[in-house]
Amino acid sequence: MAELFQKHPRRLAVIGVGLIGGSFALALREAAREVHIVGYDRDEINLAAARHMGVVNSTVHDAAAAVRDADMVMIAVPVGQFEGVLQEIAPALNPSAIITDVGSTKGSVVRAAQTMLGSAFERFVPGHPIAGAEHSGVRAARADLFRDRSVVLTPVEGTHELPRDIMRKCWEACGARVEEMTVTRHDAIFGVVSHLPHLLSFALVYDIATRVDADTFFRFAASGFRDFTRIAGSSPEMWRDIGLANRDVLLLEITRYREHLERLSQLLTQQDGAALEAFFRVAREARRSWTETP
Repeated sequence: MAELFQKHPRRLAVIGVGLIGGSFALALREAAREVHIVGYDRDEINLAAARHMGVVNSTVHDAAAAVRDADMVMIAVPVGQFEGVLQEIAPALNPSAIITDVGSTKGSVVRAAQTMLGSAFERFVPGHPIAGAEHSGVRAARADLFRDRSVVLTPVEGTHELPRDIMRKCWEACGARVEEMTVTRHDAIFGVVSHLPHLLSFALVYDIATRVDADTFFRFAASGFRDFTRIAGSSPEMWRDIGLANRDVLLLEITRYREHLERLSQLLTQQDGAALEAFFRVAREARRSWTETP
């Protein structure tokens, strides 16, 4: 990793120094002590915390200033802000800078990059670390967040091989396992296993929270409810943007899920215990197989 940084990135700009951006900075600093990390965040308190905690070496008060001398630019903002950030930083980018992101959806991100980056698009490597927590902000950042976790890169036609290779090595230096897939495949998969569960969790908590006697329901809620709804503690702004960005996939998957709910409703109405048990058994065995896979 040190040899890589002698030839390429020595100055990293992190736009959005929160949980993911901050953790990437901490992990990369462990792998390459000589890298200088500049941070920008629209939240001044969060930015000051990043500087105080040593997550970044220095901070600036606008995104363009952060990227001006950077060899690598990590954009770690909600996907709804991505186009605006690119518009701001594109004129200030170092002509050889590698640009990457950590967005949970890739289609809208890639389209924005194609529009805003011009010739620099060949140095854009879309990425998505499969790591995180319900807590946000730089105070939740940690250097081991990506250790033994998957990171998906979604390079497209025209992505230059060198930036692609460097981003793979950077993520591996952070302890991650790197995989590649197409943008379309990425958004289809994560629409099912990540985005839909968040919507369902938000919906259940919303349903209870808007009842007159919500306090009573929450008072008796136990570990099962807590486990299922943990992700409803995530950032509403971030998940608003993800939902809208992956809208087509989510609309399809909500329809599929609704069909299964209708099936359960029919079985309950018919008091068909055998079919209900069989339904549950399929789900249980699938989950056990998944959780027991090394």
